[in-house]
Amino acid sequence: MEGLVPCDANYVPLSPISFLERASFVYGDKLSTIYGNTKYSWREMHERCIKLASALSQLGISRRDMVGAIAPNIPALNELHFVVPMVGAILSTFNTKLSPTILALHLEQLEPKLIFVDSALISLVLDSLSLISVVKSKPSIIVLLQERHAGLETLNLIKQEASLKNVLTYDSLMEMGHANFKIVHPKDENEPIAVNFTSGSTGRPKGVVYSHRAAYLSTIAQIFRFEMGKMSVFLWTVDMFRCNGWCFPWTMAASGGTNIFLRDDITGKSIMDAVFLYKVTNFCGAPIILKKIADVIDVGMDKLPHSVSIMVAGTMPPPEVQEKLEALGFRIDCGYGMTEALGIVISKPWKSPEDIHNDQGNEEEKMVSAREGIHNLMVEGVDVKDPETMESVPNDGETIGEIMVRSNTLMLGYLKNSQATQDVFEGGWYRTRDLGVRLKNGEIELKDRAIDMIKVDGKSVSTLEVEGVIIRHPMVLEAAVVGKPHINLGEVPFALLKLKEGSSVTPEEIMEFCSIHLPSHMNPYYVIFGDLPVNSTGKIQKFTLREKARALQSR
Repeated sequence: MEGLVPCDANYVPLSPISFLERASFVYGDKLSTIYGNTKYSWREMHERCIKLASALSQLGISRRDMVGAIAPNIPALNELHFVVPMVGAILSTFNTKLSPTILALHLEQLEPKLIFVDSALISLVLDSLSLISVVKSKPSIIVLLQERHAGLETLNLIKQEASLKNVLTYDSLMEMGHANFKIVHPKDENEPIAVNFTSGSTGRPKGVVYSHRAAYLSTIAQIFRFEMGKMSVFLWTVDMFRCNGWCFPWTMAASGGTNIFLRDDITGKSIMDAVFLYKVTNFCGAPIILKKIADVIDVGMDKLPHSVSIMVAGTMPPPEVQEKLEALGFRIDCGYGMTEALGIVISKPWKSPEDIHNDQGNEEEKMVSAREGIHNLMVEGVDVKDPETMESVPNDGETIGEIMVRSNTLMLGYLKNSQATQDVFEGGWYRTRDLGVRLKNGEIELKDRAIDMIKVDGKSVSTLEVEGVIIRHPMVLEAAVVGKPHINLGEVPFALLKLKEGSSVTPEEIMEFCSIHLPSHMNPYYVIFGDLPVNSTGKIQKFTLREKARALQSR
């Protein structure tokens, strides 16, 4: 095989910024962006990104520099997914609901040279920066993403802050930029492109580093998984600070579809209005969006005029919510993933119309089908293994093991935390710390996080299964279950429920309902009512719930 060599002609490092360059040429006049009265074509978006990248370069932002951004889903944040890597820098999008203290921790770890800030969030950023020692960290340049309604008063107020010497606006950067800027492509496709911080639901938040290669391949996988095409219209209901919006900024450029932005007006009505007005074909996010839509669906409402696909990841609402949406014409898929895998890893398997017609499954089987799935084509393997022996568990639907992943779409590692990176990749697989089983057909059913699994008299109890039953009670809106220490049984299920408005039910009635659908050892021993403790991303903080359970007097 002499004379066969990789060279510039046959090897180009993979990077999702190439998708925007292609979109500008192939889909030039097609709309890339709709945000109220603001509209850009793919050619216009490409030109804007080139000029902004030029301005960043003039500010001294270059390869491997960190750039932060905190804003709701607006076009500027979408553009930054191309602008920042175009100068070789690394983008980190922050959760808009963080406390100043947590944001300060992120900023200290990241040490960004520049931070893009939405005008509505400037106070949060100023409070966070005030907590960071200027001796330890050089002050960042602030670029204000200024909505038109904010006015010049906001900018003048910010400039008066003694702690900030360098304040610019997004529009002023655009004016600084040159249209002939030469994009800085990665020399190595494994160079970092983004850092996303974990939610911290199971410990201290960690900075998860993505590569150009992983982002590129995840984008390709998205197109197949979500059946994206040039006619796709994507409604932004998933936050861009979650795994870079599940990689959809790059996916939409690759497919040449249209992005619809609502900023932070994500209500059932705004979603339905957008579906009809813009002919939305796809959107995704947390399962709460299903309930928001269900709440505004009127009896007798006409079916959707076109197919709309929804992908959700998380604890599903009651089956009647899903059935209500499906009756209207929505197609709902359930996904399982994590920040370290750039979003969704496995999703509910596709069923043919014949399979659906012949499906005589009961309610319990429907609940199981919402938790199972197969991996996308860029994932080399998803398995359920014994974490000690690394042997695969049998396909019996009973033997519990740890879900592990090998993929071209995994993180490079944790920022400034080599020990955590080494631990999570031990054995040549990414260890999710989630527990599951293999069904007879080889598909995976998620059981629980390892830390959340309850041991009742030696028997394993999945909190997800108990929650799945409780949420089917007609009076229950939300449910969370954890283990409570028990003197004889080791642990027993403890349930905190939030009831639907105007509803009333006793703990005994909930326990009786569970006894019909669950084995006796899985029935909650304790049931209380109240709001569920959640963190800034909306995830239930089960460690807080465990403390509440331990504090409750045992019976």
